[in-house]
Amino acid sequence: MNLRRDYRNRASLFDSIEEGGILAPSYSSHEINEHGNDRALDGLQDRVNILKRLTGEIHEEVEIHNRALDRMGHDMDTSRGVLSGTVDRFKMVFERKSSRRMATFVASFLVLFLLMYYLTK
Repeated sequence: MNLRRDYRNRASLFDSIEEGGILAPSYSSHEINEHGNDRALDGLQDRVNILKRLTGEIHEEVEIHNRALDRMGHDMDTSRGVLSGTVDRFKMVFERKSSRRMATFVASFLVLFLLMYYLTK
C-alpha cells in the first residue's frame, strides 16, 4: 500500500514533465502584464514616499533658515540704531572745541596705555 502512495505522489510531482523537457506554467500575457504593473507600481510608490519625506525635510530646513534670517535682520536693525546714536554723539563731541581737546586727550591716553601694554608683554 505504501508503494502505491509513493507512486501516486511521484506521479503528481512529475505531472508537469513531458518527454524531453519541462512544461512552462500556463500564465496568460494579461497575468504577466498585471504582475509587472504591480511591481512597477510598488516601486513607484516607494519612490513617491521617499520624495515626500525629502520634500518635508527640505521644508523644515527652509523654515529654520528663514527664522534665523529674520532674527539676524532684526538684530542688524537694532545694531544700526545703536550705531547711529553713537555716531550722533561723536558728532556732537567733535563740534565743540573743548570736547575735541578732551577726545584727543582720551585717545592719546588710550594709545599710550596700549603701547605700554604691548611693551611689557
